[in-house]
Amino acid sequence: MAGDLHCHTRLSDGSMGIDHLIALAKKQGIATIAVTDQDCLAGVVRARIIGERHGVQVIPGVELSCTNPANGKEVHMLCYLSESPDRLEGLCKSNLSVRKRASQHMLLKLMQRYPIDAELVQEYAKGSTCVYPQHMVRALLESGLTDHMYGGVFQELFHAESADNILVHPRFPSPLEALEAIHQSGGIAVLAHPGENDAAGLLDELIAAGLDGVEVYHRSNPRELQKQLLALAKNENILVTGGSDFRGMYSCGCVTVGHEQVNDSQVNSVLTYKSRMRRTRRPAVV
Repeated sequence: MAGDLHCHTRLSDGSMGIDHLIALAKKQGIATIAVTDQDCLAGVVRARIIGERHGVQVIPGVELSCTNPANGKEVHMLCYLSESPDRLEGLCKSNLSVRKRASQHMLLKLMQRYPIDAELVQEYAKGSTCVYPQHMVRALLESGLTDHMYGGVFQELFHAESADNILVHPRFPSPLEALEAIHQSGGIAVLAHPGENDAAGLLDELIAAGLDGVEVYHRSNPRELQKQLLALAKNENILVTGGSDFRGMYSCGCVTVGHEQVNDSQVNSVLTYKSRMRRTRRPAVV
């Protein structure tokens, strides 16, 4: 059995529908998959139904956008197995509203630079909760203005290091605020891809606040960092997770479901985590 605990569908910033995602996981031999759309819980129920049909266990999840208050960079917190996901709806709605405003400004900047139609971008974002950079670059591809999704044009437009970027940075809640919201919803809080945007520097503070796990197996985490994260997880007794961060054609590089996996023991640790924690916290009988 193999598990992929980090996958996106068309409802957020992926290109593949839930049905095809689950079918692909089945063909790839993935027994357990987590659907973790960006700031979106809408597909969870359908994913579980489709999963049952294909014999694939679906762990409900969501990836929450956060802003690191130390440097202003965007980082993400994963929530798994929330008991009251409706308690996260307000945070998701707020995050999407902020992201939509930023996307509108970036799209205006893009149209000032390239002869593309906003309706074409919106067409590619149809069914998604928001317009993401991938949708904008896909419109450029369709218009013959670039020949690669993540080539030089993407680097120019959407990398902070580029002097000509069109980035507008949304301001999201802090990771600590997201952590608290996840726990209030009865969910498991995991720091996503700590190798990106200096997110690993948040671990000490988050662990002190009750972080439940860290995403060790992710393509943005160098092998040396993975070793460090494994040692940290063992020392702090927190969960180890991993996933492909699969986004279909919007994935960066050649990535398919199961590109990064967790083993049986790690999947079971997530699935049994809350029951084990309840036993640990149970008061002694006197």
